[in-house]
Amino acid sequence: MQGKRVLVTGGAGFIGSNLANALAVDNDVVVVDDGYLGTPDNLDDAVEYHETSVLAEDLPTNVDVLFHLAALSSYAMHEDDPATGARVNVEGFVNTVEQAREDGCETVVYASTSSIYGSRTEPSPEDMPVAVNTGYEASKLARERYAEYFSNHYDVTMAGMRFFSVYQGYGGAEAHKGEYANVIAQFADDIASGEAPVLYGDGTQTRDFTHVDDIVRGLERAAENELDGIYNLGTGEAYSFNTVVELLNEELGADVDPEYVENPIPDSVYVHDTCADPSKMREATGWEPEIEFREGIRRVCEQYD
Repeated sequence: MQGKRVLVTGGAGFIGSNLANALAVDNDVVVVDDGYLGTPDNLDDAVEYHETSVLAEDLPTNVDVLFHLAALSSYAMHEDDPATGARVNVEGFVNTVEQAREDGCETVVYASTSSIYGSRTEPSPEDMPVAVNTGYEASKLARERYAEYFSNHYDVTMAGMRFFSVYQGYGGAEAHKGEYANVIAQFADDIASGEAPVLYGDGTQTRDFTHVDDIVRGLERAAENELDGIYNLGTGEAYSFNTVVELLNEELGADVDPEYVENPIPDSVYVHDTCADPSKMREATGWEPEIEFREGIRRVCEQYD
């Protein structure tokens, strides 16, 4: 994508800052972030930064493309305060898209979630039935429905990207997230420090771990191709937490055993396994994940050399 004016909400956060910095090479990029899970330290100087909420009036929405990534992005954040979660994730989405639409923006790419697929070891296609067990999942599914409204009623292209388990490591833009960072980042930092990574249950749960660089490329492809509808961004491969610990130990030259604890999240809502079916995105744009898992692990561990 080149020569566009672009707004990235949540753009000082983990995924948002990686996207904003990549786009800023060839585009005029504006970021909105309220500073809750983001920091302007993640952003390159070329990015224009506004510390404000997606609930605000008069957002800088005079853009060609809107990437809406701003969200309260975890189960815990929503269960602590469901009303605020709904306001930020649903009202904030509608507020931002509506302002952008009124300013003439016709291309929107936004973050949804793979959590609504529930626990599945088989690859999950976009057209399978989905369910909501948490406030976080409800807010993301509500986004998808409002996106359908904006697409059908106003002819705005609305690409909803169901992210799987996105990682980069504390050497990238995840460091500020702390306990909300991907487990790969947390486990790597523990092992590098000689501390036992804490695994819920027996460590057999699996995730489709997708490197943030592949996610950024997917988001760009979605905008360039003016996609409309729902698309998975994942690799189609899944690894257990036990395997993650094993590979991190191998890469770091360590031998740290994990600590297994009772899962504090109820079994009825905990997503034990995820795996993407990325074929729809591949067929629509040619996108393929490029960073193989062991290479991703190597990149996470680079900072500890």
